[in-house]
Amino acid sequence: MPADGLDPGPGPSRSAFEAAYAGGISREEDLPPPVVEAPPLDGVDRGILPAGGFALRGCVLTPDDVLDPGHVVLGEGGTIAAVQAAAPSGVEVVDTDGIVLPGLIDLHGHPDFNIFAPWEPPTLFINRMQWRNSDLYHTLLRDRWDELEEAGLADGAARYAEVRALVGGTTAIQGASPRFPTEEALVRNVDKRIFGSQIGRSMVDIDERSLGGILEQIDAGDVKAFYVHVAEGMKDNEASHNEFAKLVELGGLTDATVMIHGTALSREELALAKNAGAKLVWSPQSNLRLYGETTSIADAMELEIPVALGADWLPSGSRSLLDEMRVARHEATSQNAPITDRELVRMVTRGAASIAGLESELGLLAERRPADVLVLERHADDPWESVLAADPSWVELVTIAGDLAYGRREWVERLGTPEQVAQAEVVIAWGKTMVLDTSYAVMPRDPPLRLADLRAQLIAGFPNLGPIFA
Repeated sequence: MPADGLDPGPGPSRSAFEAAYAGGISREEDLPPPVVEAPPLDGVDRGILPAGGFALRGCVLTPDDVLDPGHVVLGEGGTIAAVQAAAPSGVEVVDTDGIVLPGLIDLHGHPDFNIFAPWEPPTLFINRMQWRNSDLYHTLLRDRWDELEEAGLADGAARYAEVRALVGGTTAIQGASPRFPTEEALVRNVDKRIFGSQIGRSMVDIDERSLGGILEQIDAGDVKAFYVHVAEGMKDNEASHNEFAKLVELGGLTDATVMIHGTALSREELALAKNAGAKLVWSPQSNLRLYGETTSIADAMELEIPVALGADWLPSGSRSLLDEMRVARHEATSQNAPITDRELVRMVTRGAASIAGLESELGLLAERRPADVLVLERHADDPWESVLAADPSWVELVTIAGDLAYGRREWVERLGTPEQVAQAEVVIAWGKTMVLDTSYAVMPRDPPLRLADLRAQLIAGFPNLGPIFA
């Protein structure tokens, strides 16, 4: 295969890594049968879901305003009961002294592989196929993943990656492979089943046969978001431009298309995407480390293409979406791109939800919506600046559907029952004592597989495990 090509080669010769990395989820059949009902854990309700609900007091970021102070009231059913300035009555109120905002949505990653420590590329590459075929990359990452798969540790790796996302404030992710275990979902997976249906499809390497089926599903209204890697390479790389041309030729540029990376795209190609109604996910950290350049975000913003952010994966991307936001701000400034701090926050909340076809469920704090909430320490008078300055050590609380998935120990013990708290795990995160609830899942384990167990299993097979709290 030529070094400047984007042909992944014949499917049967692919390793376990290639099958997981490049497979994507292009059909409903890629997923196991849906789970209708999950049993409780030894009679204990799954997760830490406080009876009677509770309220969070802090600087609340709403779609159109900032309530400072404001209150987000989380009801018993896992939804938001109210967002208001006045203190509510009849519920426990936690004074966070922080920023309260929607859980973050990471619209591009490869969570199967986020157990690895960051990889230091020895050189710049012209496109993604060049690094995927380099000997050093095989030695450091691809071959190690194949060993984990053979040792039966891949499911644990997926769960570990979800913990990493959770403690960084992310409540929904994109990019899981077909073999990523739906039943063990700790955070939401936007291109797997979510809110009862699978409205997302994904593809790394463009496959004409699979694309045809996806386009039929888009036309039928069953697919709202089609995530596809496209033009991932240097701006003068002909193969990357040819990949975009192939997508256009096959009819794959639609109003449901979500282009991942697009680093090589010219303004003219971006204008073509805009006219088709396509969207863009930007991962500047990974782009800059692998190719030395990134998407022309100034052109994308001037053309008013909807843009979301993705941390990509730990080997070349950011450890968290919070970190990716800071890289995005620096790069936007260097390109003179017209992006404000408020718009950057929107790219990982409401804007990302809209791109994912989930605008009626995720991305903003509003009554009757799922209570996916993030609380961050506040370190600046301007709340948007405070969010952009945050890193995972500033995360104070993460709830998913009202479940206290990760939070300060004193808050969790105050809100949850002793039985609920006992099933969770105390962790030291960047010097803070936190409670991590890995018991919640669509189909829970009995007993729950805690982070300590995951860590021990993975280190036994892969000593160079990428740390979470580092």
